Amino acid sequence: MTLTEHPHDNLPTTRTVVSPIDSLTDALTTERRLLDELIAVMRRQRNAVGEDDLQSVDDSVFSTHRVLVTLSEARRRRRQLNTLIGQREDLGIHALDEVLGNRMTQALRDARDQLHDAARALSREVSINRRVLRDALASGDAFARTLAGVQESPVYPTASGTTAGRTQMHSLLDRRI
Repeated sequence: MTLTEHPHDNLPTTRTVVSPIDSLTDALTTERRLLDELIAVMRRQRNAVGEDDLQSVDDSVFSTHRVLVTLSEARRRRRQLNTLIGQREDLGIHALDEVLGNRMTQALRDARDQLHDAARALSREVSINRRVLRDALASGDAFARTLAGVQESPVYPTASGTTAGRTQMHSLLDRRI
């Protein structure tokens, strides 16, 4: 093949070189976006619990898993970038100002702060969902016990010296007939 047969091969190629700082900014932005996605999943899950929509609750579990896997990959990328800028792999985002000095850009600072804010928001959402799910499970458990005629039996000591409640189920059907 000659160049005249493929004139497009004769075009100059351009490569965009991205600095490690810009790559780190992108990595933090990606992590924040994934945390925002987890926040949205938590809210959908909470709404699904409130609406007794078990399929949506189940879907939210799978969505959470998918986002967490992707988040794990994004964090691995950030650890690699930390070493690329000459720092420890586990460098915390709040140490960036100190270790980068004048290489710290405003875009990186903004990405760091937004990631921090998203992490705090996610923590609040998870706390709320734990409480909502715990209450829903307790309500469902109480309803099921009432429906099935389950009665709480006395508390008995365990081998370790602690106490544990035991439940006893009474069948809705008398099987002796």
